[in-house]
Amino acid sequence: MRLLFIHAEDFSYQVREKAVENPEPLTPELERGSARNALVVFTTIEDSDSNDPNYVSYVVDQILDVLNKVKASQIVLYPYAHLSPNLARPSVALDILLAIYNKLREKSPVPVMRAPFGYYKSFSIKCYGHPLSELSKTLSPSMVQQQAVQQQAASRDYYVILTPNGEEYEATKYPFKPGEDDLKVLVEKEVMKRELEGGREPRYLDYCRKFGFEWEPMSDVGHMRYGPAATLMMELVEDYAWKLANELGIPVFKIRGTNMFRRGERAIDEHARLFNERMYTIEGDKDELIMRYAACFQQFAMIKDWVLSYRDIPVGMLEVADSYRYEQPGETVLCFRLRRFYMPDLHIFTRDLKNAMEVALRLHELIFREIRKLGRDYVSLYNVTKQFYEEHRDYLVELAKREGKPILVRVMPEQKYYWVLNVEFHIIDELRRPREIATFQFDVGNAQRFGIKYMGENGEVRYPVIIHTAILGSVERYIYALFDTAAIMESRGEVPRLPTWISPIQVRIIPIGKDHLRFADEVASRLEERIIRVDIDDRFEETLAKRIRDAETYWVPYIVVIGDREVKTGRLSVRVRGAGKIVEMGVDELINRIEEEIKGYPRRPLTMPKYLSKRPSGILS
Repeated sequence: MRLLFIHAEDFSYQVREKAVENPEPLTPELERGSARNALVVFTTIEDSDSNDPNYVSYVVDQILDVLNKVKASQIVLYPYAHLSPNLARPSVALDILLAIYNKLREKSPVPVMRAPFGYYKSFSIKCYGHPLSELSKTLSPSMVQQQAVQQQAASRDYYVILTPNGEEYEATKYPFKPGEDDLKVLVEKEVMKRELEGGREPRYLDYCRKFGFEWEPMSDVGHMRYGPAATLMMELVEDYAWKLANELGIPVFKIRGTNMFRRGERAIDEHARLFNERMYTIEGDKDELIMRYAACFQQFAMIKDWVLSYRDIPVGMLEVADSYRYEQPGETVLCFRLRRFYMPDLHIFTRDLKNAMEVALRLHELIFREIRKLGRDYVSLYNVTKQFYEEHRDYLVELAKREGKPILVRVMPEQKYYWVLNVEFHIIDELRRPREIATFQFDVGNAQRFGIKYMGENGEVRYPVIIHTAILGSVERYIYALFDTAAIMESRGEVPRLPTWISPIQVRIIPIGKDHLRFADEVASRLEERIIRVDIDDRFEETLAKRIRDAETYWVPYIVVIGDREVKTGRLSVRVRGAGKIVEMGVDELINRIEEEIKGYPRRPLTMPKYLSKRPSGILS
């Protein structure tokens, strides 16, 4: 924002004609105006400005600071689009100007008038000419952030460690015990602010590329593309996230919506400003639009139109939302930190904080159950307000007890956000770095902001407490956790692998010669009937050794080689990944073994041709 201050002995203006297509409506009191001993504030709204109340208050304070110095008896707010080449859209500029005008009228000790927005105007001005009669300022939202940082210095967050038996320690003085290395890593990063770099490229990146998770070089930084195998894995995780949501024992609705929302909507703007520098913005036909940070906007905009009573609560809503975060170029990491990613975003609308805490116990159990299925575990960072910590410390101890180990708690003396509790569940990766995967938080602000309400038992209007959660984390981060787990396996000398349910190819059949293809097809059909993903390597121009090696390269859990003996006996020779030997079994035995491994997980068919001879070279998985 650019401000030019003129302390004027006399000032007057007259509207002449429209300057923009849709100026604000003209009223008689706006059409012309005059003032004496006035501080005239020529104001240019730039594209980086916002109507965030904190920013508006900051601008008003700057104007009043000049007013106090020049001792004017009136303020004139005058829209002036000639101080900057980077102008905000007219609709946005008007909203910000009106916000400044209203706040000025509220706080100013002298009368405030304004000239209308969107018109060419003639004006005359007589400047006093004293040393302070001509001043200028350049303001930006970042100045408010800097101011907030300075204010925070007087009221800093602090960290404690809570043990399952309720002991509390300053995080920096905690006596770490054997087996608490992961917690120590988390404390070093979050409390000591030590950047724990691994010193080499993590191994999981090779696995990402192997399965078709890549950067898209023809797009913006941080945007990925997903090959056939990667697409299948993404869809399976999305399906699984929906299944897990329905295990919470509450009604859950799956929805779908838009990924862009109009600036100027109060609820949208107030929520979005929390992530202001991370928001993607685009130009619409008439308004500036923001790309959603998560599924919150769409779900909140939808459920506010539902008629809910206390009998309907708690209720959940899930969308696999393509989400957009303007991460810095140096921060983006394949499959982990992206500018566009997919989030199975679940919101649970609960009656009150007590109900939210009850529901979260089941949620907490699911989150830990799923990561432990991978042979991993979380170390937890609980971000809480001081009031929540003082009133519900026993609840945090109970969660630590359920985790079976100490938790790190960050206590915030002031409520800076819309939540009172925000939990980050971290794995410690192959390079010994904390990596947040799953999360949940208790939101006490957005229901009222978006107009989400329900009728209480006595007919009163109530606003729910909202749990935000991603049980598995984002789709890409969950897959990252799978690959990182495989990297740790490999570092231990084990054969890296994926769980069978999410392996793109679960069974590969390799007929030795063309005479064996018919039986290979019959076996494949039996597997396909049970929605087991199977393909056939019919590249007879390649050696058997190469075809087996290719299947192993792509981590196929079960490799079936078919020759004369198999055709004659109906018994299969199966290479089981990680077993180190060939196992003989019948088709039914193979089916039963696989079905036991994928029990409780979603199933999807292949996302590529069944016959490898029909695929381009290199697309083997």
